[in-house]
Amino acid sequence: MNPDVRDPRAEPVPAPPPVGPRPGHRPRVAVVGGGIAGLAAACGLAERDVEVVLLERESGLGGRLLGWETTLADGSTATMSRGFHAFFRQYYNLRGLLRRTDPDLDGLVALPDYPLVHSSGARDRFSGLPRTPPLNAFALAATSPSFPLRELAGVNLPAVLQLLDVDVPGVHERMGHRSARELLEVTGFPATARHLAFEVFSRSFFAAPEQLSAAEMAVMFHVYFLGSAEGLVFDVPRSPFPQALWNPLAGYLRGLGVELRTGASVDGITPGGRLRHRVDWSEAAGARSGEFDAVVLATDPRGLRELVSRSPELGSARWRSRVSRIPSAPAFLVSRYWLDRPVRPHRQAFLGTGGYPTLDNVSVLERYEDQAREWSDRTGGSVVELHAYALAEGCDAQAERKSLWEQATAVYPELAAARPVDARHEMRADCALFPPGGYADRCTVTTPDPSLVVAGDHVRVDLPVALMEGAATSGMSAANTLLSRWGRRGHTLWTVPRRGRSTALRALARAARRRWGQST
Repeated sequence: MNPDVRDPRAEPVPAPPPVGPRPGHRPRVAVVGGGIAGLAAACGLAERDVEVVLLERESGLGGRLLGWETTLADGSTATMSRGFHAFFRQYYNLRGLLRRTDPDLDGLVALPDYPLVHSSGARDRFSGLPRTPPLNAFALAATSPSFPLRELAGVNLPAVLQLLDVDVPGVHERMGHRSARELLEVTGFPATARHLAFEVFSRSFFAAPEQLSAAEMAVMFHVYFLGSAEGLVFDVPRSPFPQALWNPLAGYLRGLGVELRTGASVDGITPGGRLRHRVDWSEAAGARSGEFDAVVLATDPRGLRELVSRSPELGSARWRSRVSRIPSAPAFLVSRYWLDRPVRPHRQAFLGTGGYPTLDNVSVLERYEDQAREWSDRTGGSVVELHAYALAEGCDAQAERKSLWEQATAVYPELAAARPVDARHEMRADCALFPPGGYADRCTVTTPDPSLVVAGDHVRVDLPVALMEGAATSGMSAANTLLSRWGRRGHTLWTVPRRGRSTALRALARAARRRWGQST
């Protein structure tokens, strides 16, 4: 039994059976990308006696959870990253990956609350709710100020019921043509609930609600709230990402014989001579190449598009066309400030925000991260991080930084009097986008070439997974696909329930859908 599974209705996903003959030699695989998906694939393969070379273009592992050292103006060293990430309890496959080196997950620490605040002054939180659906939903509606009783009569019950009848991929066929914005509006939820709770969640996918598929939002509700009994409480690493997560995992992989090559940018993939694929890459020492029985493409969407474009003999014309259409989410901004004074003692480690032009959340790192706490204790200051998840196309980086800080001072007024000792800013545009109507065109793990597989949070796996868990699940699924082909046993995965928890409520939703006469 998976030690992370507390929900009795969570489901195991057995590995595909070994179907191919065992090759006469030890298979050799190139994993392109050292984020969560690539690390999961490398781990899954190496644990079954496959020779793995992992190629990562950045200087370290972790992908979007990469961390790197920087020297601050006061001479101290800090680890910068691309921002806060929540490790939810229903991230079974990600947590299983981390347990390879941290069996008790001591590197993670629980945050006790998930507070939200709107620019209008409305506030909400998700602590103290029962874990099991639908009791959690009833309790939220009964106790949350975002669901005033006088406005609940206006809720569109047939539309709301559809959120209790989520299945993958069926929900994409029913709802995928609409946007999350349309879904929020058609449900008739109170305006405070739409703006505060649900829009905050939708923007965690690095897109405004009008850019996000309604089906993807419905799956998100299912994963985090309506379909899983793991609750909305989450963990965060108690140390910076490299120290807490990736350095130990790198040591584990090296112990399995994995060759980890960071700073290695893949130039192209061509047919091999002795083995199926030749991979060419560049690193500080110069150009390198190697031949492999198979390749795992575990890059971000832009990296995948560019690599396939540089590898004209890879896959089929139809598949290459599909890859060229993979969308990327808008740019996001992370601003971290080392301040000369502390924020107020009652400030939470993490605060979600809504109703501001771009500010999506505020984190106070010394509340949970040991490195930031040491700096805070030594200097008397605070380490504060601001996120803007979905910026406008063509925006000015300097102007966005200034605006983000000004919005933060409206949330935490004491910031206006603080002086930044130093600051770091990261603006990137390499996350996945899940637009209306895009599910059918999404890349899958398998490709027309059985020796070529794809992994990443943008990859369709037909399971209710999202974000980091989507990356870990697709990476291990890619490994399982290759292992099956080589007559090797794969790895069992886990998922939250694949359908809404209640048969009666699902039937009621279907009946409401028929009476309503349209898809939600």
